[in-house]
Parts: sequence; C-alpha cells; structure tokens
Amino acid sequence: MAKTMFACVAVALLLCAVGDVAFAFMDGLLPNGNFEYGPKKSQMNGTVVLDPHAVPNWELSGFVEYIASGQKQGDMLLVVPEGYHAMRLGNEASIKQKINVTQGLTYCITFSAARTCAQEERLNVTASFDSGIIPIQTTYSSSGWDSYGFAVKATVPVMEIVVHNPGEEEDPACGPLIDSIALKVLYPPRPSKLNVLKNGGFEEGPYVFPNTSWGVLIPPNIEDDNSPLPAWTVESLKAVKYIDSVHFSVPQENRAVELVAGRESAIAQVARTIPGKTYRLTFAVGDASNSCEGSMVVEAFAGKDTLKVPYESKGKGGFKRAILTFVATTTRTRIVFFSTFYHTRSDDFSSLCGPVIDDVKLLSVRKP
Repeated sequence: MAKTMFACVAVALLLCAVGDVAFAFMDGLLPNGNFEYGPKKSQMNGTVVLDPHAVPNWELSGFVEYIASGQKQGDMLLVVPEGYHAMRLGNEASIKQKINVTQGLTYCITFSAARTCAQEERLNVTASFDSGIIPIQTTYSSSGWDSYGFAVKATVPVMEIVVHNPGEEEDPACGPLIDSIALKVLYPPRPSKLNVLKNGGFEEGPYVFPNTSWGVLIPPNIEDDNSPLPAWTVESLKAVKYIDSVHFSVPQENRAVELVAGRESAIAQVARTIPGKTYRLTFAVGDASNSCEGSMVVEAFAGKDTLKVPYESKGKGGFKRAILTFVATTTRTRIVFFSTFYHTRSDDFSSLCGPVIDDVKLLSVRKP
C-alpha cells in the first residue's frame, strides 16, 4: 500500500500549533491527524512520549507511545496503514485536540485503530458532551486495522476530541494503535418526491480515508447516540460497513453499505406512511468485489411484510434489484435490512464480509 502523507493541509495548520489552540475545521484529516509530525528524541524514552505536548497539535496523557511502521513487539510486526507513524495508547492513556466547529451541526469522527495483544480492547471516544465506547476486539480486515465512524452533535463552538483507552492491562504496551483521525460534517438528508426514505443511496455518511481499502465500520446505536449514517440506525450488536466505489463494487453512485455480521448486522429507518396506501420498496443487493463468495440472502422488512432476496456471489462485483410491495397499516413504517448468513472472504477466512445494500427507495403506488 502506498505510503501517503497529507502534507498540504497539515503543514499549513501546523505552523500555528501552540498549546490549546483550536483550529478551524475543514472536512478531512485533523491537523497532524496521521501523527506524521512527532516528538523530538529528547521528549521520548524509547518509544514512550514523556512530554504531553511533544506531538504537534495533540495533548497526551498517560502511557502513550510513538510507533514507527515496521516496529516489532516480540514476534509481532506493527504495521501502520497510512504514512509511517501511529500512536499507541496504554492503560488509561488518551490523546486530544480542539477544533472550531459550528454549533448545532452533527459531525462524524473517523479514525483507524488496531488491537495489539490485549484480548478485549476498546476505545472511549468523546467530543463535546457525546461519548461512546467502541469495541475493537473483532477484526474485520486482514491487515488487522479497521476504520470506525462515531457521530457527535456540536453543542459548543470549540469541540474537544478525545480518544481514550480505558483498559488496564498488566503490560501497558498491549494497548490499541491509533492512526489517522478525520472529521466530517453530516448534513441531514430530506425525503423527496422520488423517495419517501432519506439517504436511500447512503451518499451521506462518514469520511472515508482515500488510501485505505477496508471501508468504515458504523457501530450499533447502543454505542453511538448519533448515527454516522444519517437517517439510518444500526439496530444490532455488530457494526455494518460503509464502503466507497473507489475500493469496492457499489451498485449506484459512490457509497453503499455492506452487511458484515449476519443477523447481528441490521440497518433500519422509520418512514412516514399513510395507512391503507400501497407502497413499493425497491433496493439493490450485490457484492463488494472483495472475494466475498457464496450464497447470500438479504432479508427486508417493511412493517409486518418481509422479503428474502437470494444472491449468488462470485466475489467479483455485481448486483440484482428487488421489490417488496406492501400496504401500510400505520403512520410510521419501519424498514429493516439484514443478512441471513455469516460470510468470510474466500482469500482470507479471518475477514468478515457480506451482501451489499444500495439504492433503497420507497414510493406510494396505485393499488394493483
């Protein structure tokens, strides 16, 4: 994978990085969000950072290490997905940065993380007054790295973003690795004459790092009060994956959702409907061209009506369209999608995968 440094924005913003300065926000990587600008040797003891302000733009607390790509921990080789450096958070360690934002808007924090040697690693992500625990013990990609999206509501003009490891391991060097951290505004989608559902094409969602090939995991709503996928909620125990057309096969436009955890990975939206009216739910089911092969089934629910859509995947991309026609019985109809089965990639049995959902539309129709 090509080594990339997002230098253009980072250098310009880094010039005024002093103390508790809060930077003006633009969609994308936070100032020094990939940690390529690191501490001086005099500010470190081996890999351990001694000065809380040694990493430009960031304030550190606790046992924090500055890790170089290719560094070894025992027999384990530490890989950095973007650039050449990452941060490791030991017991009760944290990193934080302040950003100027617009009050009232919803933002999504996207970050890449990898577990090292602890069994149940998790991260506490906080911004403004929103906080959530993101479990990272389940690895969805073969590289060991995954990107996560976490949505927050800006309640103050200066947002303090904190990533904290609440773990307490005997060896603090067993803490998780953190690489790129980015921020993106999430604009509220609206229904239209062409679609009762909002964000049916999933075009509005978290920031996707351009040089990573594993998409962004969207956690269930029990871990995130604000959805990183506007208008949709992840009503399950496991995450769904947000994918882009640059690295995956997407049925329509630029974004889609991959259901990567079987029945534990469901997305839902409540639509306004008129009782007695007939509606038609249309959607695309396919595969992401990521070697996810086999017999797939997507189950769709519209209130009490259901439809099972089989899809035979060769793992090389493609999709089919499906239609569920139903009569609304209430003023609110819950639309739900999940995968019937669990799947792993044929070229890597440790990487979870599944069917892709895209281009979801709901319209009222004349009675047949």
